[in-house]
This record gives sequence, C-alpha cells and structure tokens, in this order.
Amino acid sequence: MALLPFLLSIILLSTVFGSYATPTSKDIGYKGLVTIIENESVEKVEIVINGLTAKVTGTYKEGETETNFRATIANNTATVDNIISKLEANPSVKDFEIFDGNQSNLLLELVKTFLPILLTLGMLFFLMRQMTGGGGMRNQMDVVKSKAKIQKNVKTKFKDVAGAEEEKEEVKELIDYLQNPRKFEKMGARIPKGILLVGPPGTGKTLLARATAGEADVPFYSVSGSDFVELFVGAGAGRVRDMFKTAKESAPCIIFIDEIDAVGRQRGAGLGGGNDEREQTLNQLLVEMDGIEDNTGVLIIAATNRADILDPALLRPGRFDRQVKVSLPDKKGRQAILEVHSKNKNFAADASLEAIANRTPGFSGADLENVLNEAAIMAVREDSNEITLSNLDEAIDRVMM
Repeated sequence: MALLPFLLSIILLSTVFGSYATPTSKDIGYKGLVTIIENESVEKVEIVINGLTAKVTGTYKEGETETNFRATIANNTATVDNIISKLEANPSVKDFEIFDGNQSNLLLELVKTFLPILLTLGMLFFLMRQMTGGGGMRNQMDVVKSKAKIQKNVKTKFKDVAGAEEEKEEVKELIDYLQNPRKFEKMGARIPKGILLVGPPGTGKTLLARATAGEADVPFYSVSGSDFVELFVGAGAGRVRDMFKTAKESAPCIIFIDEIDAVGRQRGAGLGGGNDEREQTLNQLLVEMDGIEDNTGVLIIAATNRADILDPALLRPGRFDRQVKVSLPDKKGRQAILEVHSKNKNFAADASLEAIANRTPGFSGADLENVLNEAAIMAVREDSNEITLSNLDEAIDRVMM
C-alpha cells in the first residue's frame, strides 16, 4: 500500500506531461513550409505565436506517407500573414488552427509549478493516514494509546521458572503484598513500587515477572520499552499515561516493562528530535511512578541487561528502589532448566541431561532451550525417533558458535 501514491504520481505525471510531448518531426524551415503548402500536400497545421517567433507544426503527405513537420518563422506581419493566406487558399488543408502561445505557456508553467507540490502534499497526507491507521481523528488518538498487552489469568507459576531459586525468594514477599496490602499498611511498611530485574539476555527475567503475577493471581500488563518511543512527539508520554490509568483501574496488578533501557537511558546523552521524545517519555514515566500512592496494589517490574546506562532518577527510593540480580544458572540450575524443556522430547539411553549441564557453563536458560531444540531438529533430519548424545554435542557446538 505504501507504493500506491508513488505509482499514482508516476502515472499522473506521465499523462499530464505526455500530452505536451511533441512526436518526432521533420524540421523544414520557412522555405520548406512554403513549398509543401504550394504543393497542396499539407493536411493539418497548427500555428503557435509566441513573442518574436511563431511555431508551425502539422502533417503533410510525401507520396503515400504521412509525415510530421515543424518550422519556426519570424513573428512579423508579412511572414505570418503570407503563410496564413496560403493555407486559407489551399484546399488540401483540412485542419488549421492558430493559438496564442503566451496563454498556453502560462497554463503549462502553472501545471509544472503546482502539480508536483500538490502530489507531494497528497503523498504525505496518504502516508500520515497509513501510519495512524487511516481512520482520521479517532486513529490519531490511537497513536497515544498504550501498547501494553494484558493477561488476566496468568498460568505461569514459580515451578515453571527453573534455575532461579534465589531470585524467586527475592520476589516472593511481593506476592504477599499484592494479595494482602492491608497487612503491610497496618505495620506502616512501604513496599517498593518498582522492582528492577537486572541480568544477561535469556536468563528468564520476563518469565520470572510473569510467574510473579501468576502466583499472586493478578492481571499482568507487559510492554517493551521501545513501544513508548514513536515518530510523533508526545506519543510516548501519552502511552505511559494511558498504561498507568488502565493499570490503576485494574489494581491490584503488575506492570512489566521489558528492555526499559530503551526509554530509561540517562537524559542528555544524545541530540535530536528522537532523543527529545525519549526524554519526554522518561519524564512522564517518572511522574506516573511518583503518582502511584503507597499500597494501591500497582507493582512495576522492569527488566534490563544495561542497568549502568539507566537514568539515576529511575533508581532512587520510591521508584525502582530494589534491584534483583538475575544471574546465569549454575550447574544445578542448568540441569533443572534442561529438565523443564525436555518434557516433550524423547532421549536415547546415552543422552544424559546432567552431562549436558556439566558441559554448558555460562549458558543462559534461552541457550539451553535452544540446545535441546537444535538437537531435536538434527534427530528429525536423521529420521531418528530419539535424541542421541551426539545430537546434543553437535547442538552445543552450534549454540556456542
């Protein structure tokens, strides 16, 4: 659909300017023009008078062949009147017209000047409508609507999160807070509004956040930090406002912001309109976090693998004032993760998950899942019904590359 305006522009320009194009013609000059008129071979003539010259175009017959001609003559009374009188006296001339070239050129110049501008404006309007959904004001309002996805009945539990025992202990007290906020309120305790999960990619930060919502049995709003940053100035801030408004109406709930470094980077770290929009979005996020009253039942969990580049204002008490380090799993954790992902797979007798756990230090949960998936693909390729140790060894080498 994005190519449609360009195709229409090309067709329209070809139509308009093609009508002004002159076919290949024979240049005959004044004497040649007089000759073909006197020979009574001219059939069609058009004279365009323009300033000091007059352009004569038309067709004449050379035997049985019809030829286009053109001639430029001086625009004086004697010359032009002589040609006109000869044409009027010639019975072979079937079509004879005289035009004022000044008017024709003015029209052509107006078309050439304003048509590209109108086409450009039309294309911009079309593209803007495409980017906002093509629905006018209603869709323009949709630009500032939050892209957060809500999941009300989260089935993921802590038992589904393998290899992160310490991290689960860190967030368990938050579940009690979401289920019994008054207990904390009576003791005058202030539970953190925001929890920041910090760790390498693939360590299960998103899964841990979802499991927290599942254990607490509360709605789970998930959004990526990059979803807030938009081409339109103010769209990101509007989406932040809309997300928090919806979350407060659904409290108690969890808001999960993945890759928060996309919007929470230190302010003043760059130049340009895109950076200004990101900073505006970050400012709105800070305002909304300050606007969450204590013990309202809205908990914000964010994930990043670049905590060092986050704005310090995000990490102060009252916002993301608690950080949970999500580390790469140890041997025991790796074996637990492998057992979770091996439930729907058939293994040969020589395939030992413990041996695979020993061979994969530094692997994240996502890496381990990928190892088992690659091994399963190899087994299918070999037309085997079981995953062998050699399949697992080769899969490890592939993932490490």
